[in-house]
Amino acid sequence: MSLRNIISSVPTLTFFLGVLLFNHASADTLQTQAQSLFKPLPEQMPGAENDSDALISLGNKLYHDPRLSINDNQSCASCHNVMTGGDDGEVTSPGAKGGRGGRNAPTVLNAGLQFKQFWDGRAADLIEQAKGPILNPIEMGMPNPDTVVKKLSATEYPELFEQTLGKDSLNYDNIALAIAAFERTLITRDRFDNYLKGDNHALNDAEKRGLKSFINNGCAGCHSGALLGGQTYQKLGVVKPYENKADIGLAQVTGDDNHNFWFKVPMLRNIALTAPYFHDGHVATLEEAVQTMAELQLGKTLNAQETSDITAFLNSLSDTRSITKLSMSDRQ
Repeated sequence: MSLRNIISSVPTLTFFLGVLLFNHASADTLQTQAQSLFKPLPEQMPGAENDSDALISLGNKLYHDPRLSINDNQSCASCHNVMTGGDDGEVTSPGAKGGRGGRNAPTVLNAGLQFKQFWDGRAADLIEQAKGPILNPIEMGMPNPDTVVKKLSATEYPELFEQTLGKDSLNYDNIALAIAAFERTLITRDRFDNYLKGDNHALNDAEKRGLKSFINNGCAGCHSGALLGGQTYQKLGVVKPYENKADIGLAQVTGDDNHNFWFKVPMLRNIALTAPYFHDGHVATLEEAVQTMAELQLGKTLNAQETSDITAFLNSLSDTRSITKLSMSDRQ
């Protein structure tokens, strides 16, 4: 190359070098911003340090056992299938006798990292939550704890409980204890974790644009932390009322009209795997959920590109391992 050509190419080279440096700086700024708002999922859930392998194994068996229902037709896994995202993909779930529950079944994956359980937060933790569906007349239909214990006492469970928790340990509290121990193993891993840990290449360009839009549009105001949600209550319809007013949410628990239409903020980990959306399951797609939440909560109308980018980012929150091939030991 002649000296003239070398000299004439300098501005072009300088321009492209500047673009590369700018893009690198922008990426670093976005990553730093994300690291200040979100955290990688922890290695274990609170309480897991006390869970033995035997207790987890017992909980796994109970979780998948339809004998916990009135007619041997329904297990915990019927509505919260760990092989397909931790829910059942239904608007509302069918119970043991065919009736439908009143709310969309949330995912069980990562659930023990939330500050409360159920859409209205009426259960403090996984143990308390595990006791509810078994006795719910629509869900599993057992009339009372004594009936549950009596039914299991005629099976292999007395021996299993004795081996795990000691003599005469088969009781309703310990059934819930074991189920919760299994559920505490259900922590997922995704590419966004890798991004938060410093791998700038873990997200593609569309996902990074979506992350930036997610932050800039104010979505992270409620969906932050390790779970991107799951740590507070919020009114559904802050700016624009939600059209379905049949379920008043938290107010049913507190009796306070000021809590009408307040619900636990959903965690967004694995959100792409758990359609349909919202407490009533009335929103069919993730794209629609993104647009609806922007309108209801933020008073914003997202354009097609913003919706596509945010949806792409939310897809990066899906477990990177094959959900359908995971075994319990993979999740410990």
